[in-house]
Amino acid sequence: MINFRYHVVSLTAVFLALAIGLVVGTAALNGPVADSLKDQVSALGKKNEQLRESVNNLETEVQREEDFVREAAPHMLKGTLAGRRVLLVVLPSGQDQVDGVVDMLRLGGASVTGRIDVQEKFLDPDSSVLLLGVAAKAVRPTVPDVGLPSGEGVEKSSALLASALLDRPEGGSPVTDADRRSVLDDYSEEGYLNVPNKITGSAEAVVVISGQPYVDRDATRKDRSVVQLAEQFDKAGAIVVAGNGSSGGNLVAEVRRDPALSKTISTVDNTNTVQGQLVTALALVRQITEKRAGAYGVGAGAGSLLPEMPE
Repeated sequence: MINFRYHVVSLTAVFLALAIGLVVGTAALNGPVADSLKDQVSALGKKNEQLRESVNNLETEVQREEDFVREAAPHMLKGTLAGRRVLLVVLPSGQDQVDGVVDMLRLGGASVTGRIDVQEKFLDPDSSVLLLGVAAKAVRPTVPDVGLPSGEGVEKSSALLASALLDRPEGGSPVTDADRRSVLDDYSEEGYLNVPNKITGSAEAVVVISGQPYVDRDATRKDRSVVQLAEQFDKAGAIVVAGNGSSGGNLVAEVRRDPALSKTISTVDNTNTVQGQLVTALALVRQITEKRAGAYGVGAGAGSLLPEMPE
């Protein structure tokens, strides 16, 4: 019969076995196994330090390249856009690149006639009918609706804005400052546009500043609206699309895959960098002086890093 003494002896044996196991295990770890683990930890530490140093070196190299571009830009751009009048059309996704692009345009001597910030409401597919109404209201004596597309709201409104903000074809009547201001006011008051500064006159070229594609449930239709906007401005003057990346759906990618638009609209896919901002100005030079489009940058579909400069 199992009694209390038996339980005591059994428990003592169990704890003794555990103690012996701990002693033996500790001794083993303090030997070759422990040395091996220490070597592995030391090696990983050195590897991490090497990787950290490589990252620091790469960051320094990138910064130096950007510094080089900033110092070279005035020499590369000097006088290339002297007397040229440029309009900025900024999409909601392109806000971060605006200042850098403007700096490069001004280094080339360009006069920025103004900037219009397109609001999300303008590109919303549900706004199409309302935009048609605003377009009908915004028509002015020197900004008529003759020849404007009559289909979708984004398409017609973009054509009307291009007519009001860009030069007319040779022989066409110029837009008065009052009519141009009234057209912009109609869209601004309804929340479709934001005009940060006064528009100083008509432009001969436009830079559309964009970013990443939409990713919400209406992404496909919104991306299509962006393309329609660029297409209408392309019909009215020289245009460069300054973007960030060339992933499927964003404006740069859509222009590059369109056989017709890619022949008339220049694209830059790395305008989020100083290099891309410089190339945007160079691409505009070629558009204005030679009426030649190109695809520039480091993303899919780019033909070269920068355009050949005219003699």
